[in-house]
Order: sequence, then C-alpha cells, then structure tokens
Amino acid sequence: MAVEFWVNDELVVTEVSEGKLLLDFLRKDLAKTGTKEGCKEGDCGACSVMLGELKGSDVDYRVMTSCLIPLGEVHGKHVVTVEGVALSLDQLNPVQAAMVERGGSQCGYCTPGFIVSMTWWMLGEAGAPTLDSVKRAVSGNLCRCTGYNSIKRAGEDLVDHFSGKYKAAWESPKRLQSLVEAGLLPTYFSEVAARLKAIQPQKAVVPHGQADFYIGGGTDLYVQRGEEIPQSTVTILNRYPQMRGIEFKDGYFVLGSLTTFEEFAQHPELRRVIPSMDEWIWLIASLHLRNRATIAGNIVNASPIGDMSNLLLALDAELVMVAGDAERIVPLKSFYKGYKVYDKRPHEIITQIRFPDPDGAVIRFEKVSKRKALDIASVNSGAKLKVENGVVVEASLSAGGVAAYPLWLKDTGEFLRGKALNLENAAAALEIAMSEVSPISDVRGSADYKRLLTRQFLVAHLDALSDAPLAEELI
Repeated sequence: MAVEFWVNDELVVTEVSEGKLLLDFLRKDLAKTGTKEGCKEGDCGACSVMLGELKGSDVDYRVMTSCLIPLGEVHGKHVVTVEGVALSLDQLNPVQAAMVERGGSQCGYCTPGFIVSMTWWMLGEAGAPTLDSVKRAVSGNLCRCTGYNSIKRAGEDLVDHFSGKYKAAWESPKRLQSLVEAGLLPTYFSEVAARLKAIQPQKAVVPHGQADFYIGGGTDLYVQRGEEIPQSTVTILNRYPQMRGIEFKDGYFVLGSLTTFEEFAQHPELRRVIPSMDEWIWLIASLHLRNRATIAGNIVNASPIGDMSNLLLALDAELVMVAGDAERIVPLKSFYKGYKVYDKRPHEIITQIRFPDPDGAVIRFEKVSKRKALDIASVNSGAKLKVENGVVVEASLSAGGVAAYPLWLKDTGEFLRGKALNLENAAAALEIAMSEVSPISDVRGSADYKRLLTRQFLVAHLDALSDAPLAEELI
C-alpha cells in the first residue's frame, strides 16, 4: 500500500514497508541526516520531528521521536525535520538564532532534536511563554556536552521575544499563520493544510487479527522487537478512527484504545476529575513519549509497573475487547492472570477503555523511581477514595512493582469501605495491604524497600483525605 505524506516542503510517495521506522526512512531513503540516530528507544530525543495531522481546517503538530514512528502511520501527515524549520538557507528561525547566539551546541549531535522541540514550543505551546514551558518542550531531549545552561539561556531569550516583540504572533488564534506572516516560520507552513487535504485517506476497516504485529504507539514494541517489524506483516492501528478519541457517555469516560498519555493528560474533562494530574504526569514520561504511548498499549504490555495500568485499576476501568463481530467487556481488575499473562483471546483487540465518573472521589497517583522523573517506577500506586462525614464510602487502590502484574488491592479496599478514616483503621488497612503484596528484589530495589514504599504511598493516599494528621503517626 502506498504511503503519501509531506516531509518539510517535499511530497513523498513510497511503497516501502509500513513497519519501517520513520527515522530510518528519513536518513537512508531521503538523506535527511539532520535527524540523528541516538538511543533508538525514544529516550534521547536526537531524532525528534514534528508530526502534523489535519484536524478540521487546521494542522495540529506534536513533537515525537522518529525512532518509534512506523512509516505507515505518517500517511496524509506532515513530517517536519530540522532541515525544514529555517526560513531559508541563510536565514535562521528564532529558535536557531537563539541557540547560536547563546552557544547552545557543542558537539552538535543532540542539537537538531532541541531545535525541532523548541520550534514546536514556538508553534504549539498552549500556555503563556515561560521558561518552564520551554523546559517541558525539551523534556525528551538529552545533551551530554553543554550542561544545559546555554540551552536554558536560549530558552530565556525565546521567552523574552514572545513576551515582547513577538507577543502578537504568540497570542493570535491563528498562531501558525501569524508566525509565517511575522517571518518566524517558513512560508510553506501556510500551504500544509491544503496539501494534506489533497491526500486520499487509506481504506480503514476494523482489524481482524491477521497481522504479525499491531502497532499503536510502538514505544515498547519497537524497543523489544524493532528488527523484526520491517520484514513482517503489520497493521497500523492509528489508521482506525474508531479507536481514537475521548468522550463522556452515560456516566462513563470512554477512551479509544489509541488515546495517548498526553491526550489523556490534557483532556479538559479528565483534568476536571483528576485535578492533580499536572503534579505527576511529568513523572511518567517525556512529552515526546507521551505523544506516542497509548493507554491500551500500556495495559497489554502488562508490565507490573505500568503507570497508566495502575491508575486505571484504581479507576475501576473496563476493557472493550473485539474479535470480528464478537465483543466482550473485561474488568481490568480481572484482566491480569500472571506475569505477561492476561485474559485476551486469540485475535482480540482492545478497542475502548472505560471507567465510571469518579463522582467527587479523589484520584491520586504516587511513584518513586531511580531518577526523579522520566523513569520506570520502582513502585507506583493509584487510588480512588471518597470520604463523607469522616467515613470512607469508596476505596479502590492499586500498587505496581509488588507482584507479577499491576495489582488491585482488593482486600484493602474492601476493609476501608464503610469505616471511619481514623488512625486505628488506617493502621489495620496497611497491615492488610502488606499481606496482599509480594515484591521481589531486583535492580529497582529490594523487596523490603518496595514493601516500605507501598506502605508509605498508602499512608499518603489516606492522609490526603483525613482530617487528622495520619502521616505523622504512621510513617
């Protein structure tokens, strides 16, 4: 099947394997070698690109690592590499100029990724121009030379520019066009929407389990089996619009299985019921990875420390499983049967994840990892708790890293429901929780350490809703 898309200002049509990485295609087939190959796991950001997708009459750009994007997914989209962000061969855009002025490049290998990510910030950051927002935009980019201070100073310059002389372009409801008109982006960006509309969409039907690989975000699959995929039969799941999107229907939040972590984190209704999201979403992954990683992928990967899996366990999520015309609903709490073993029949695909409106319950998430952020958890925990007049009326708790799969703390929740939230009951709940977990020692911590972390997370969950200072007595 032919894949047709735009790279910078160039139309590309190819019949190369849909499972081939965009990174490899850019470098080897198109000679766009500004996009660098570093870790090839999505962690270093040297291969960052902007991927633009038509949404209505506008193009929505996201920054991602091209080492995790299958070529088949970019059909009908706009790929922007570092070669495509300068105004001309002899005129830099503001990001490039700031990096040059502040010495933001030494060996230069990581520089293209920083340039692309900061150009996305200029184009796509929704909030005010602040240094923190620049840092968030480059959260998926690593530099081994500069110590980051020169890059930080370039970011400060950009913030000054877009708070001052370029403020009108930043605040324009049509920012892309305003940036082009102000001479801050190449003129071809104005034509991208019309160009994408002219590309015929590929035929999309519900997949029926006939491929070697089903590719959603690819953040685990390409790392684990990336060498096999280009030579295999693949199904690009992002081709199926019915598996995307978030809606609230009949008292349930319904997530398309391809909902990304970032779409989950930024959805206004989900932010309403999980107001603490901003406090911990940056613990999970960089912006680049959150733009790729899918909710269903995190569930099916079945890692004992899957961040979103543990949160969704606490939210009492259900999975809608489809195979051909057959559909069934599986509670997430009964989905996992053992290490990497779960209740999914041959050829079944998760099409939706749904969970009931928390209805005033407090949603919490805790995580500790070896690095402060952007790292795999040693232990994590989700909680949905509701307290009325000092009594726990709803309690759903999970813990990751303490069993062979994401663990729903069934007995602990059942004990808490209907009881006063006081020191005695909290202490008893902790004892029950310790009997439910069975951590092992590994590179992320000893069994005793993980058991202690689980206990402290549960203390934090309960203390957040208690009128009395439980943590002072229990820690």
